[in-house]
Order: sequence, then structure tokens, then C-alpha cells
Amino acid sequence: MRKYADKYFGTDPWRITEDGFNPAYGAVAESIFSLGNEHMGLRGYFDEGYSGEGLQGCYVNGVYERSQARPSGYKGIPETMEFMVNSVDWVHTGITANGRTLDLAKSRFSRFSRVLDMRTGELRREFIWHADDETDIKLSFTRFLSMRRLELGASRIRWDVLKGTAEINVCPGLVFTREDIWDIIINDKQGDTLTVKGVTKTTKQPLYASAWFDSGKKDELTRIVRVSKIDGGSPRELKGFSYDELLEENRRWWAKQWELSDIEIGGGAEDQQGIRYCIFQMHQTLHSGKGRVVIGAKGLTGEVYNGNTFWDTEIYCLPFYLFTNPEAALGVLKFRYETLGEAKKRAGEMDLEGAFYPIATIGGSECCTLWQHANMQLQASTAVAYALWHHARVTGDGAFLREKGITMLEEICRMLASRGGFDPVTGEYGYYGVMGPDEFQLMVNHNLYTNYMAKKTFEFTLETLEAMGIPETAEHRDWRHKAELTRAGFDPETLLFEQHDGYFGLPHVDLKSIPVEDFPLYHNWSYDRIYRNDLIKQPDVLMFMFMYAGEFGQEQLAANFDYYEPRCIHESSLSPSVHSVLAARLGRIEQAYGFFKFASRLDLDNYNRNTNEGLHTTSIAGSWMNIVYGFGGLRSDGGTLSLSPVLPECWESLRFKLIYRGSVLRVEITRGGTTARLESGNPVKIKLYGDDYECLAD
Repeated sequence: MRKYADKYFGTDPWRITEDGFNPAYGAVAESIFSLGNEHMGLRGYFDEGYSGEGLQGCYVNGVYERSQARPSGYKGIPETMEFMVNSVDWVHTGITANGRTLDLAKSRFSRFSRVLDMRTGELRREFIWHADDETDIKLSFTRFLSMRRLELGASRIRWDVLKGTAEINVCPGLVFTREDIWDIIINDKQGDTLTVKGVTKTTKQPLYASAWFDSGKKDELTRIVRVSKIDGGSPRELKGFSYDELLEENRRWWAKQWELSDIEIGGGAEDQQGIRYCIFQMHQTLHSGKGRVVIGAKGLTGEVYNGNTFWDTEIYCLPFYLFTNPEAALGVLKFRYETLGEAKKRAGEMDLEGAFYPIATIGGSECCTLWQHANMQLQASTAVAYALWHHARVTGDGAFLREKGITMLEEICRMLASRGGFDPVTGEYGYYGVMGPDEFQLMVNHNLYTNYMAKKTFEFTLETLEAMGIPETAEHRDWRHKAELTRAGFDPETLLFEQHDGYFGLPHVDLKSIPVEDFPLYHNWSYDRIYRNDLIKQPDVLMFMFMYAGEFGQEQLAANFDYYEPRCIHESSLSPSVHSVLAARLGRIEQAYGFFKFASRLDLDNYNRNTNEGLHTTSIAGSWMNIVYGFGGLRSDGGTLSLSPVLPECWESLRFKLIYRGSVLRVEITRGGTTARLESGNPVKIKLYGDDYECLAD
């Protein structure tokens, strides 16, 4: 990959640190220091405001607005989109000293530092403000979001005059940042409390925020805030909460989470920090699954991709939650069930039966107005089916599958059965005019990922129906027939799968011939130029070989990896982690580690030069898979868990835990060997390097 690290933040196993403030990294730091608790998110912007480049981002999960796109005049092309909205800036604080306003884009300051503590979720910032030639003031700002009480947040500001005298004014407030989006209904100040209410102009979604301001201590202001989609009651109730007690509650919460989901790397300080940061952000994105679960491509850290969730949520994010927090994983599936009606409506718009899940959504409707993605990509629907299969296999809980999942599966199968067609010469079944995960190939026939995932969806649905004792119907027989005749596109001589019909005949472009300044290609090549060659954006054939690893031999994997990897430019942040996993399975540890370094520190080291836009949430989840599925050698597509660990040369050990069917397994990999022990629950049978074992308690 022709990308390199842009190192700025300090290395620490449990903290993200910034020593000194560089405005060129201001927006990047806002993303990196983002806080979230699943219900709401807050970018790491400055409480006191900042007139330089940045984004004052404060978001509430599931609160969105709607806009109208230019009508296309063609049936089936979306004409509206929904997007996550900036909501209440609840850390808003105007600060002046001796009549001068604090603004780090204009004010003189020194000894700036910022620290995110991943053991508490608290963000701390401090510096000395040289308010004028005679006055120095030390300021410290702290904030966090409660991980147990999802509607609560807290912040504290302290100031100390180090030199001279100062008349300091600290004016906190609650401010809706986008008046073009919100109608302000309530703005009520009573003593030391403040309540605001806004309603989105188009979707008519209400949002309440209330705060209690404690200025009882000299040179200190503390606020406790509630942000809610429903009326949260009297702000006076917030007086019952203490900043320090809520922070201690957070510390205990995080200690419990780290005990279960931490990955410990022996050797490699940057690697340790990188993976812990990824795990930290995954818990901030989702951990309870109690509300409507929408995992946006940027989580709650930025507005690129409009807060929409994509097909990669089920493929990349779900495994992390399945093995560390099954309750949260179920929330992902519930969201898809709750929006099944919208998926059925979308299928009808496209002259299809059943349900066609949107490629991008926040409320259930299709929010992508690019027809080549919204109409030709079937992988959101097959990803939902895969998620149901994976959830039942890992958790051993078939209740959701029987009660709700089967309905989704049947509707997806109806769509797949009406969307495909038969080759008039060979009689094979498949999909025409589609776009697979490799979005550099447009309007292709028999994309192998699409074909393969559809076949698997048919088969899993029929297996589930049979297990439930549902009598076979003519419709079921049609699905079975189409699954049996699905084109595989496999050459037994070369062992290659052709990504789609005609791919092998495309003009070849040598990646090394592309100037580094041309990346990313989307920004520097004309749109149609991207589609005229064999360049690959992200894994496609290799993707389904990763997802169903047990069905492909090492020779097959090696042949396809050697063919497709040199053609992949990794334009997507999802790409490196899968390549790393497959390289590790092939025993190519150095290559696997190179991909891993990129994946685990994609945002921390700003590899794509776009961390300023928000974090790459699904890539962050891919980093967890990178370690557990790659170096941990996990396979979860068989009847039992399988582990075949390997260690990069620079690591001495690797430790992680997995929740599997209600039991907790502790895996430890060292140079001396691998052990898998039962920490709690019932004994679990696993395969270790191909041999059968039973994990028992110590």
C-alpha cells in the first residue's frame, strides 16, 4: 500500500496524548478525542469555541433530518436522503478575562496538553492562557459521558490566575448549533438550571437538554447535563448527581469492560495503544443495544456519510459484539427487523418481491442517491442474512432467528429470487447488472460475491425452515433450485474465482505505475476512468473467502490472494484488515503485520489523511477482527470454534477473551505455545491447529 503514517499523538498503552497544539491537526484531534456512549457523541472540540478550522459536532443516535434530492425522472432511484444532525452543544462556554475572549485560534497560550484516558472515558485538557502582557491564567477542562446513564454527560472547568490580576467571566450554556435544522421550542433558565427543546424542521423529532450548573466552588464550574429524545423531567433532579461519583461509576464500568474485551499484546507499544483505542471506540459506539442501533460509518464522531449505516456494519462490526457483548449484537439485528417494512417498500420501488435492504440508511429508507450503489448493490440484504446466520452460530441462541429472523430471511430470499436470472446458454443462475463490494466495477454480471452470498442465503433460510418444521412449498423448491444452479465462476486448473464475467479480460494497470499523489483515485481520476480497468477498491472474491473460510483450501486461498491482492489499491479503509487476516492464514506473517499496522492505527496516524472527517468505525471493528481472526487464527464459520494462532516477530505474546455460547474463553498465545481455558460457563469444544480439544476451567 502506498500510504504512510502521519504520527502526531503520543504513545501510551492506556491514553491518547497531545503535547502542544498544532492547528494543522486541530480537526484530526477533534475526531480522535471524540467521546460517545451509544446514545450521544461529542467531538473533541473546545468548550470555549474556536474560530479556526474544525467541526463543533454533537450528535444523538437516531436523530436525523431529511432532504430532497433533484428528481431523476426514473422509477426506483431514491429522491430523498436522511442525515444525522448536529444537535445540542452542551459544553458551550464563553470565557473572557479582562475583557478579552479566549479563542485558541487568536489567543496567546503555552503548555497545552490533552489526554484521553481509556480507563475512565474522561477527556482532559489544560494550558496557560496569556490573556495580556501582565496576566497568565491556567485553565483545565474535563468532560465525559456516562456509560451507564446514557442520557447524562458532565464537564468541569477550573481556572487559576498565575500572574497578575484578572476579572474572569465564565458563561456556560446549551446551544442548538444548527438553527437551519432546529425549531427552538423551549429556552428556559431558572437559577442554576437551564432547559432547551428543539424539534427538527422536517422529521419533527424532538430533543430535550437540561443542565445544572454548580459554581459553588471558587474558580470552578461543573455541569451535569441530560440529553433526551423525550422530556427528561425537571433539571433540578440533576443536582442529585456528582461529577466525581459519575466518573468513578465510569471507571468501574470500563474496568469491567476491559476485563472481558481487552487484547493484551506483549511487545509493540504502538500496537497495544492502537488496538485498545479501537476497542474503546467500539464500546463508545454501542454497548447496551437498548435504543435503536444505528452504527454509522463514522459512528457519532463526524458527519461524512451522513451518519448512515452500511452493509459493512453486519460484516465488520457485528463479530466484535458477538464475541464480547452478545446483547449489543442483538441490537444490530433488531434494527434490521424494525426497518423490514422500509426494505419491503424499497423492493417494490425496484420492481422486486420481498425486501431489499438499503445500502445506506439511518431511519430504514434508502439514503444513497447514487443509483449505481442504491440499485445495484445487493450486499446489504445478504449481509443481514449473514448476520442472522453468524449470530445463531456464535451465541447458540436461536430464539430471535425463529421468532423474527426467519421473516427477514424469507423476504430477502423473495427479493433474491426475483432479482436474478438464468444464463440462456449454461442454465446457471446469478445476478445481472450488479455492483459487488469492489465498487470499481460497475453494472457487471455474475459478481461472484453477490452470487455466493445469495446462494448461502437461500441455503440457510431453507435449513432454518426445515429445522422449524415448516413444510416445503413450491416457493422453497424454487429457492433450492436457484441455489443449486448458482454460477460459481471457478477454474479448477488455476484455482481462481473470476470476480465477475469478463473480469479476466479487463485491461491491467500496474499499481506501481500510479503516482502516489493520485491517491485517493476518487479525488484525482475522472469517475469513468476508475471503471475501465482491473483495479480493485477493496476485497471482493477474497471477502467471501474470508467469511466462509472453512470452505476453501489453502491452495485456493493462496492462488486467489496472489492474483487479487496486487490489483487492490485499498481505497476503502475496510480493505487492509481482511487482507491481513488472509495473509496470516497463509503464513505470510510479515505481510499480515504490515496490513495490520495500517488497519489498527488508521485514524491515530491519519493514514488516509481524512481523520478530520471522523473515525472509520467499521475499519476500527476490522482491526479487532484483524487480531482475533488473523493472528489469533479464529474461524467461526464451522460447527465449532477453530484457532490456529501465529505471532508477528515483534510480539512475544497475545491474550484475548471470547464469549461463545454463553461461556467465556481465555486465549493466551506465546512463543512457547497456545492455551485456551474456560473462564466461566459450560465446557466448550474447540479446534486448535486442527485438533479437537475441550476447554475446561482451571
